[in-house]
Amino acid sequence: MTRIVYWVDDILDTQRKGPTIYPMAATNIEEGKNFVINTPGFFGYIEGSREVPLNFNIIRPKDFYGSTGLIAVETGAQKPKVKKEIQPENDNVRMDRYYVENYDRLIDSPLMYARPDTAVVKIANAEVLISAYAPNGKITAKEIANTVTEVLNAQAKYLGGKLPVEKYAFIFYFVDIPLFSYGALEHSYSSFYYMPETTIDQMKQQLRDFAAHEFFHIVTPLNIHSEEVQYFGFNDPKMSKHLWMYEGVTEYFAWNVQVKYGLITPEQYLGVLSGKMNAADNYINDVPFTDISLQMLGQYADQYANVYQKGALIGMCLDIKLRSLSDGKYGMQNLMADLSKKYGKNKAFKDDELFSEIEAMTYPEIGNWLRKYVGGAEPLPFDDSMNLVGISHAGGGMMKDVSLGFNSQAIGVTDFEGKKKLMIANPEGLTGQGKLLGLTKGDILIQINNELVPDLGPELSNFFGKHKSNLKEGGALTYTVVRQADSGEKKQIELSSTVEAVEVRQKHTLTVNGNATPRQLQIRKAWLSVE
Repeated sequence: MTRIVYWVDDILDTQRKGPTIYPMAATNIEEGKNFVINTPGFFGYIEGSREVPLNFNIIRPKDFYGSTGLIAVETGAQKPKVKKEIQPENDNVRMDRYYVENYDRLIDSPLMYARPDTAVVKIANAEVLISAYAPNGKITAKEIANTVTEVLNAQAKYLGGKLPVEKYAFIFYFVDIPLFSYGALEHSYSSFYYMPETTIDQMKQQLRDFAAHEFFHIVTPLNIHSEEVQYFGFNDPKMSKHLWMYEGVTEYFAWNVQVKYGLITPEQYLGVLSGKMNAADNYINDVPFTDISLQMLGQYADQYANVYQKGALIGMCLDIKLRSLSDGKYGMQNLMADLSKKYGKNKAFKDDELFSEIEAMTYPEIGNWLRKYVGGAEPLPFDDSMNLVGISHAGGGMMKDVSLGFNSQAIGVTDFEGKKKLMIANPEGLTGQGKLLGLTKGDILIQINNELVPDLGPELSNFFGKHKSNLKEGGALTYTVVRQADSGEKKQIELSSTVEAVEVRQKHTLTVNGNATPRQLQIRKAWLSVE
């Protein structure tokens, strides 16, 4: 058993506005500050093995609290005395003790220490901790809890009333300094959020969407994952073929749960799905999604955001197909529950065998469907899927629309100040609005209408959707971009223009068929409502 100890001295420096997120291989904690342990490599490989059980102690100021998904062995203990104290005895410190079974659990468990602002809610069999650090108190843990509890309860019911974790932590670290990027990181027993500090009213829907997506990761990859995920090589990472399941089905569940439990209307849900269909059209669609997933860190890195578009649509079509074959009795919820029972957090599946495993659990038609539409390059069968549930899938109509200035074909990814940022990579993807703004190749997108553009992840779709829905013909649209001057110096500049509406062709629209057959209504009900 290896023991490691970290020490935090003094109390919060009130002149410092926030915790410090420490870089990889950090070896000490800055004195007098809130701190966050959140990066692979913080502790390093102990004794060269990632399978060594670990005890670690945090010695902290007495009025600090440690927010984490870990269940502490002991909290608030007196600091142990040694024969010769190097520092004067200090009654203002306490010690928290933790145990983890291996290195992977350690680096999968962020901790944030600060003066406590917490709320605890009971969701099914799990205790859910919500912890916030907001330097100016604009938002509190209680407000966040009140915002997300409804969707968390719906998720627990969606998963059968019992969760696969005893404790889960939402850890929010808000800052009041300019940010070039922000977002959320998923972990098996927690999720960590680094965001600008605003009021609850300004971020209420975004928090619900964040929570709905990240909380579903307790299903996958925690309980359903391949060997590439279970034995992930942080120094030499290898991707799995199945991002469609890890992130795509998770994103699908995050919206499907909301319509099933009445948090959004069926019409709103169809709007989300048609939006994802139209967004997915801007990415490549002639390469198997499994191949894209395998090369997501390489040649297909610019396709990552499509995981939250086409990946979610794969989940939708597969759910409807399963419902149809089972007369509405078996869907993606059931499939993921069965996969969780077969594998669980300590057993991985082989990447190349997942489709066959799913086929054995369900129907031969499902195995063929996966090989054709996920392991193959066939476009998803939206017409067939929607027809099964009495939804009309149409396109080709003209409508007046406004634009943020570009489509997904224009967007690439670049490294900027240590972050992956969106940039204008292909000017051919600029719309008339983008040309009016003066966007050009190489522009790194920092802000839209004074709100920071998040990094790649599930929040991007909601971010762009929100700003597009707020556009009004004749109104103002502003961008902050970083552009490289002829001298080579990168400068931040502001672009603005009047919003102009243009006639566009909509490829995907979804509407309820009022003449649906009893069979279609049966499958639709199983898909969109609680059975």
